[in-house]
Amino acid sequence: MSDPPNCCICLDEFTSPVFLPCGHVFCLGCIGEYWKINEACQCPLCKTLFPTRPQLKTDQTLHTVKAPQPLKPGEVPCDSCSAKRPAVKSCLMCMASYCTTHLEGHYQTEELGRHLLVSVVKNLEDSVCKLHGKKLEKFCRSDRACICAMCAQTEHWSHNIISISREAFKKKVTVKRRRMKLQQEVQDRLSEAEKIKLTVDLSGQKIQ
Repeated sequence: MSDPPNCCICLDEFTSPVFLPCGHVFCLGCIGEYWKINEACQCPLCKTLFPTRPQLKTDQTLHTVKAPQPLKPGEVPCDSCSAKRPAVKSCLMCMASYCTTHLEGHYQTEELGRHLLVSVVKNLEDSVCKLHGKKLEKFCRSDRACICAMCAQTEHWSHNIISISREAFKKKVTVKRRRMKLQQEVQDRLSEAEKIKLTVDLSGQKIQ
């Protein structure tokens, strides 16, 4: 009972905790992502459905303030942070990456809540169409290139186009099959090597 309370979504200490009208408390980022995924403002615990998005204000009494740590190799710095904390999400509308603190606005207001947040992207400009400035969300199988929805209706309208997620799934399945095949080949070679070694040991010859 002496341990600090944890968020029931991430099961970790609260980060920017907020109280819902029903009285339950969650991390601001956790409940914001939960509502984005479920497309409805509902409490994950008591299932209370809110007809309008509640105004979420952080409760500093439960807030755990952590000193900024040096960025690790590969981490992307927050674009709004003077202390250069590591970013946790990238916004494809703002074209910026944010740490937990500076991401709060995207969960608190309904307007910013409509922005598309993705896992941290190191080079955001590479995920946006250079012709139309829109998110690359389609894959042209004819040209083997990632394109935006506008490209799909113009330059690539007659091509074989699918979603990036579907193409990625197919690629992952192919890679998984290849990996399993290679692993089986490795096991066969190791078994063959063991048989040769056993034969050589029994004959007393030197192992080449």
